[in-house]
Amino acid sequence: MSTDPLLELLRSKARHSHEELAELLAMSEAEVRAKIAAWEKDGTILGYHAVVNGERAGDLNVQAFIEVKVTPERGGGFDRLALRIARFDQVVSCYLASGGYDLMVVVEGTDLREVARFVSERLSTLDGVLSTATHFLLKTYKQYGFLFEGEGGVERLAVSP
Repeated sequence: MSTDPLLELLRSKARHSHEELAELLAMSEAEVRAKIAAWEKDGTILGYHAVVNGERAGDLNVQAFIEVKVTPERGGGFDRLALRIARFDQVVSCYLASGGYDLMVVVEGTDLREVARFVSERLSTLDGVLSTATHFLLKTYKQYGFLFEGEGGVERLAVSP
């Protein structure tokens, strides 16, 4: 990777103090503060978040991955429609992707019906949206580099002759 080592450390654990980051990278604390402030100002760093095990936190919301085929616009490609979709409150993430569809949209709702209503009433009715395919998230095993291990780890099946 060609990214800055400071950015890599922030990606893996954003809770490092400026002092810890400076020590790990043999930089001054002032240099670390200045670089982070500059990245926040220019939009390189958009925000910080915790990776939360929703099951353990009692989060009952559902997430869905929605494949969206769209008609690209002359002079704008996919951008205008993708940004319009990304602005919906239900949309957690929106990506331009290669393959059999154009956009991968991650949506969150309180239940399956809410997500289905969003897809049928708001997303699929947009001009330029040709088709959608919805896949509901059933279980998370790994997210942003963190494994979601169950109690007691992975159970192995016995092998018999």
